[in-house]
Amino acid sequence: MSVDAATPPPTTPASDRRADSYAARFAARYDDWFGHAAPTADTVALLAELAGAGPVLELGPGTGRVALPLAARGLEVHGVDGSPEMAAELRSRPGGERIALTIGDFTDLPPGVRYSLVYLAGGTFFELPTQEAQLRCFAAVAARLAPGGSFVFDALLPETLCAPQSAAGQVLPTADGSLVVRHRRVDRAEQRYESHYLIADGPDLNHVHVRFRYAGSGELDLMARLAGLRLHRRYGSWAGTPFQDGCAYHVPVYRHA
Repeated sequence: MSVDAATPPPTTPASDRRADSYAARFAARYDDWFGHAAPTADTVALLAELAGAGPVLELGPGTGRVALPLAARGLEVHGVDGSPEMAAELRSRPGGERIALTIGDFTDLPPGVRYSLVYLAGGTFFELPTQEAQLRCFAAVAARLAPGGSFVFDALLPETLCAPQSAAGQVLPTADGSLVVRHRRVDRAEQRYESHYLIADGPDLNHVHVRFRYAGSGELDLMARLAGLRLHRRYGSWAGTPFQDGCAYHVPVYRHA
């Protein structure tokens, strides 16, 4: 089911992406706490290069960290997000009225549009909670890609997640001087990890808990093949650097086989 972002959301949250309460509670502060360290300029530059003339679709645009700069470059940008609060925050920002937003899950894509680019950023693909949900996302995207179109996202590598230092607490830089400490718990048997964020914001202490289902590059490539896509290229970062040993994450680009 899809509804316009200006209308009330479905009464039952979409099952294919967790409608975690952090989006509802902290939409207005999200970029202050989590957007500062993100490679936004590199992300936008690579996506704009891959997009061509558009239109493009972001799955999980959140507050518009990537969608708004892409729209400012003249691209027609659509978005699908499960959080009405995030959508409202995006709408309130300069240029937000240019983003065509739909409230729904990542298999509930706008009908009748073929996209030159469909993308996710910030590790959002792994928020799909099961392999089945991830497969459904691949299939839905494949059905919406224009000839020559690309499906692109960033994904942490399992060896990065499972490294001993990944479980250690990490202080993240913020835009407003708040203190954000992240701790990860990894379940290798289930291919899942949880990120816990403790946020000291003035006198307030907030806790954000996000669950993910991770997959290795080979499994992602197989999901793509099952959806009729193939790996076109794999980058080692949003800056377009080569993928090689030692990369913490990768950016695969999938196209129709």
